[in-house]
Amino acid sequence: MHYCLCLSFSLSVSLSFSLSLFLSLCKEVATSSICFAIYFNALLSLSLSLSLSLSLSLSLSLSLSLSLSVSLSVSLCLSLCLSLCLSLSLCLSFSQHLNKTYNTDVPLVLMNSFNTDEDTKKILQKYTHHRVKIHTFNQSRYPRINKESLLPVAKDMGMMGENADVWYPPGHGDIYASFHNSGLLDQLIAEGKEYIFVSNIDNLGATVDLAILNHLMSQPNGKRCEFVMEVTDKTRADVKGGTLIQYEGKLRLLEIAQVPKAHVDEFKSVSKFKIFNTNNLWISLAAIKRLQEQNAIDMEIIVNPKTLDGGLNVIQLETAVGAAIKSFDNALGINVPRSRFLPVKTTSDLLLVMSNLYSLDAGSLTMSQKREFLTTPHVKLGSSFTKVQEFLTRFESIPDMLELDHLTVSGDVTFGKHVSLKVSDRPSLLHVVSRAVSCI
Repeated sequence: MHYCLCLSFSLSVSLSFSLSLFLSLCKEVATSSICFAIYFNALLSLSLSLSLSLSLSLSLSLSLSLSLSVSLSVSLCLSLCLSLCLSLSLCLSFSQHLNKTYNTDVPLVLMNSFNTDEDTKKILQKYTHHRVKIHTFNQSRYPRINKESLLPVAKDMGMMGENADVWYPPGHGDIYASFHNSGLLDQLIAEGKEYIFVSNIDNLGATVDLAILNHLMSQPNGKRCEFVMEVTDKTRADVKGGTLIQYEGKLRLLEIAQVPKAHVDEFKSVSKFKIFNTNNLWISLAAIKRLQEQNAIDMEIIVNPKTLDGGLNVIQLETAVGAAIKSFDNALGINVPRSRFLPVKTTSDLLLVMSNLYSLDAGSLTMSQKREFLTTPHVKLGSSFTKVQEFLTRFESIPDMLELDHLTVSGDVTFGKHVSLKVSDRPSLLHVVSRAVSCI
């Protein structure tokens, strides 16, 4: 669904956006509509909402016909302007596939940051020929705070001159307020939507799971889950990921930043905390509206220290979207397969998704059946591969990685054509240094 590349490389502008998937289910006797949204935050946050209508007709022995209407909204995120165009193109291809498959019209709603709103609109002009409606609205902007005086750095509300770098988007927890303030929340509720699906846009495995949707809709009124968080089993690459705990009768998200230093190793323990938050969330729109109007969405504040270009130390106060779980009724955590968590944040991740480990089918990445291992290889590329342009020039073709377990590359290394990376009988680690390949 999301073929988006979120790559954290040394660029002056980091982009991220999200695409929301909206679902609505409609039967002849009772109509129920479901809305999903996907959100991610960096310097740019785009929330793309899609609306899909699926029509099925079933002829049963009792001459019963069932009409199913589905409306979807999806999410996407990028840290590179170059990748933004590619990712948006793939996302639009996915929504067009939905339109064609289900004979419907799927619009996209983008939530831009103040930093990138104009640039995003320029990029979107390239996609006017697509049969997909695209709408935009802006995320909040907060003033950075002087670390010493604890006063806002901004002298006025201006965005130019000395105020150019004193504002910031306040983390993906801002989705609730921005979504509500934009008027889009009320609009979707008026259209009969019920749920929003939220996921980091760089998570290429975050597609709509109808089994989860069915679970949400099968609960009786009054007992329906207002908030579902998808979690998955930890691996050695996920030890810093937030986890679910139960405290005072409520589920809560525990992030590593909230853990005292003396207990960090315990938090990282795979045996103690076996699951982590994928940030794939299913949230009731009516509950968001109720809690926003009551000012009752409670999220822990994350203090994020930064240093501006001039050397001034500042702090940013941010929130995480999953931290609101304790504010919702009947909240639930669901342990999902690892395939629903496939983030692309670095060129190491990018190498994996570009390889023959995965294939793309209607916007969804699936692991090759030829891969004998259930997990993906652990890849660590050196500093020479950090920037996308340099990364691409170092591969004449992407290596065969179906039998690879672990790859570490350091130094000035290039890969020729038709290279296969695999585990031999002796080593389980392939280490590449200084234009030479050696197994250890």
